[in-house]
Amino acid sequence: MKRTRSKHMKHLLPLSIFNLILVGLFLFGSTAHAWFGDKFKKLTPKNNHLSIPLEGISDGQAHYFTTKSEKGVKVKFFVVKSHDGIIRAAVDACDVCYRAGKGYVQEGNVMVCSNCGMKFATDRINEVKGGCNPAPLIRAIEGENLVISMADINANAWLCKFKK
Repeated sequence: MKRTRSKHMKHLLPLSIFNLILVGLFLFGSTAHAWFGDKFKKLTPKNNHLSIPLEGISDGQAHYFTTKSEKGVKVKFFVVKSHDGIIRAAVDACDVCYRAGKGYVQEGNVMVCSNCGMKFATDRINEVKGGCNPAPLIRAIEGENLVISMADINANAWLCKFKK
């Protein structure tokens, strides 16, 4: 009997290690964007504007984008359709915490500053500015796209100079 038991134990350890690796990969994969920045989709301006198809951003989830300002600063921002049905846009930084370069994460109908933990209702984005509020971006809906002017991106690039 001892032989059978040790034979099974011999196979149990590699299987346990394999399962731990799978769990670790799952957990790592769900947070990898926070470490590697892959949550930001790169956008290239056309005719001095950024154009984002509404179809891909109308689900109530925050969608993160990046583009370069005229001075080469990588500007990160998010767009989110708030629960009142309005698509909103803001720089992934605020006047207070921008130096930390941590941005915001979404928790239900609020955006949470990853630096100080302040919470901001999505339906107040673009309505309230200054202080620790996400820095608003002027946007317009043109046809089937959300359009943001590069002039507004350039004017807000100073908030992203310290991004890590």
